[in-house]
Amino acid sequence: MTHSIAILGASGYTGAELVRLIATHPSMRIAALSAHSKAGQPMAQAFPHLRHLDLPDLVTIEEIDFSGIDLCFCALPHATSQAVIRDLPKTLKIVDLSADFRLRDPEEYARWYGGAHAALDQQAEAVYGLTEFYREQIRGARLVAGTGCNAATGQFALRPLIAGGLIDLDDIIIDLKTGVSGAGRSLRENLLHAELSEGAHAYGVGGTHRHLAEFDQEFSTIAGREVKVQFTPHLLPANRGILATVYVKGEAKDIHAALMDAYADEPFLQVLPFGQHPSTRHVRGSNFCHIGVSGDRIEGRAIVIAALDNLTKGSSGQALQNANLMLGEEETAGLMLAPVFP
Repeated sequence: MTHSIAILGASGYTGAELVRLIATHPSMRIAALSAHSKAGQPMAQAFPHLRHLDLPDLVTIEEIDFSGIDLCFCALPHATSQAVIRDLPKTLKIVDLSADFRLRDPEEYARWYGGAHAALDQQAEAVYGLTEFYREQIRGARLVAGTGCNAATGQFALRPLIAGGLIDLDDIIIDLKTGVSGAGRSLRENLLHAELSEGAHAYGVGGTHRHLAEFDQEFSTIAGREVKVQFTPHLLPANRGILATVYVKGEAKDIHAALMDAYADEPFLQVLPFGQHPSTRHVRGSNFCHIGVSGDRIEGRAIVIAALDNLTKGSSGQALQNANLMLGEEETAGLMLAPVFP
């Protein structure tokens, strides 16, 4: 069976990444692509690297006939997404890549995103899209909320450790580096080459980054008590990739064994031999996440390092992984591309 797919916001980086991945999918056909400012253009004009594909032209959302669409990916900006999804057909399966449906508590959404949620009914039915931990709920979901790319990376490093009671929940530090594509395709002065290259800087310092809301929600749920981590992201002069270095109190060998056990059957989560460390260059353009564990010179402390591609496993690849489950397809379909190296 071939599934007809629509991608809303196809002129952004995550939209283009979805097209790249779906192009290799054995049972998905892209039937509609929307864009706002680029409506009327061929996809090849927005993204010349996709010119070899037979794709529909970019149109406005209003021009799409959703009656023939099996699943819709929404790669739209935050706040825009909820307003659009609220008015889509109630029977349409949707994977949203924005932050609009990640938080279960409307008050938490308002606190972190600065305004009341405009689609509370849809927010209540959304399933959090961290595939490896919400697999069964995702299979039966109509609306899946993709995670933040930073939030996914930190959770892959920490969820099994929190669940297993292996670390001090009051002393967790996530030091994260991310590529610039995570900021989107919009023109911004601070993302110009001359402003960004040959340097690196922290942002969201002191607990202001919005992905902290996902850490709070998910880690506290696992632990059955409030868990608050220290988290500082840094912007690197690189196009793709996230590297999270996580500092915890716990026995390193036990931590490594727990991660090995938790992810033994996961096709996309690879735990390295003890003492080996991952690199963003080894997961670039792929849906894989590599995780390494080392002990610290201070007894009773450990370092967990996780690397993934923010556009793939952190966003569009995760979205396709979830869509496969929602449509009854093999979870790995279209996603086994090897990383690009060098």
